[in-house]
Amino acid sequence: MKINSVSRVLFGSALTISMLASCKKDSGENTLQASGPDTWSRKYITLTAAFPDAEGEAGNGGTMAYAITLDQAINPNYEVNVFNSGYSLRSQRTARVQGSTNGNFLYNIQYTGTDGGIFNKYKVEGEKNFVDTREEVNTEPLLGSAPRWVVAADGIGIGVFASATIQGSKEGAGATFVDVKSTAKIAVIDLNDPQISRQTEFVIPFTAEQTKAGYQIGRIDVPVINASKTKVYIGCNLTRTDPTKPSTVNANNVQTWSSGTRELGTATLVVDYPTLANPKLIFADPTISKVNNHSYRTMTQYVGNDGHIYQATATSGSQILRINGTTNEYDNYNFDLKTALGTNNAVAIRAWRYIKDGIGIVLYTETNVAGGFIAIIDLNAKTATKLTTDNQSDLGYSGRTANAANGVTAITGTFGQFQNIGLAGDNVYIPMTPNGVDGNLYIINWKTKQVTKGAKLKNQSGSFYLGAY
Repeated sequence: MKINSVSRVLFGSALTISMLASCKKDSGENTLQASGPDTWSRKYITLTAAFPDAEGEAGNGGTMAYAITLDQAINPNYEVNVFNSGYSLRSQRTARVQGSTNGNFLYNIQYTGTDGGIFNKYKVEGEKNFVDTREEVNTEPLLGSAPRWVVAADGIGIGVFASATIQGSKEGAGATFVDVKSTAKIAVIDLNDPQISRQTEFVIPFTAEQTKAGYQIGRIDVPVINASKTKVYIGCNLTRTDPTKPSTVNANNVQTWSSGTRELGTATLVVDYPTLANPKLIFADPTISKVNNHSYRTMTQYVGNDGHIYQATATSGSQILRINGTTNEYDNYNFDLKTALGTNNAVAIRAWRYIKDGIGIVLYTETNVAGGFIAIIDLNAKTATKLTTDNQSDLGYSGRTANAANGVTAITGTFGQFQNIGLAGDNVYIPMTPNGVDGNLYIINWKTKQVTKGAKLKNQSGSFYLGAY
């Protein structure tokens, strides 16, 4: 259901807005009263998969979910057909699904359409049985109908949105660049008692020199809260307009500007938590990385158990950078997957997950090598171990480029929209299916590096599995 409350967003503020009623709890039969936090032991691994839209565009029609036990997950004779037997999550397009600590809840903010921006929470009951708790939150007035959001810490969701407006000397072609202003919006969602607990909007604090040079941020994503719960770090798509070149108009008669050469390094937007006050931009050393870190549908920032933030330059870069847990600044740490693999080809991290004690798992592609691959990485030793699975040659990416102005590549293969790597105990869970081709759930013991080919995953045309929770 669409919630028609409209919250007035106060510029530069950070207000608790439960009284503005972005949350409404249904009193119908399906309501789970006080569904609360995920405090009981894990029962299931939930698999999600995307299917084509009415026009046949692969992976663009919505998302199905199906929950299996840990024993079923590791059984190569067990078969899952999420498209025939699964549960349809609410979303007109591919959902941006998040999971709770032990996998007993799924969360989603619907992506585009009439109900775009509506948050939903689901209790996982096994197989196709998911109970919609009806604890709906309307984030659309602040974040729009296609918000970027993740679970930023246990029980805390954060949604973000950014846009940039260029000021020219006039409309249309032949204008002189004057300045650019980038704006960010942030909403904090209580996942245990769904409601927006705080929100803010502000101008992203570039220096005057930087904006006059054409620097701007038109998209932000993958917010994460630090270990001490005092800061939020948000990945940025940093671009630059060439201020020396006049505007042109495109085929739709829209004013456009030429891109300039970027000199600033990878950027992260930092705000205080929980107030969302004191926004600040921090930049990596540009000699280490200039690649953006705003990701594409997959979480790419994690708090290590050493207190540092580890941040991948995904989904096109090969590096994992570090924000120091004490200084809250980049500290020139640089893990390069290309170097760790010992390849001369360009490497792109498509998704990854920090596990423990500097160990992580990475899904990646490599130019001049067909397919997609998995590696266990050691961030302390800066090493990578490539793992072996079936269908590797089919698991790369293919498809279209969307939102090119924002530097976002939308992919129709397994790793293109991949959203979540499952973790339970010593095991990592990764569903791997090429577009329209059957595959398997792979279970990887991150301590021993043993790979087990688990449950069969039945697929269909224009579809692929994209997450385990």
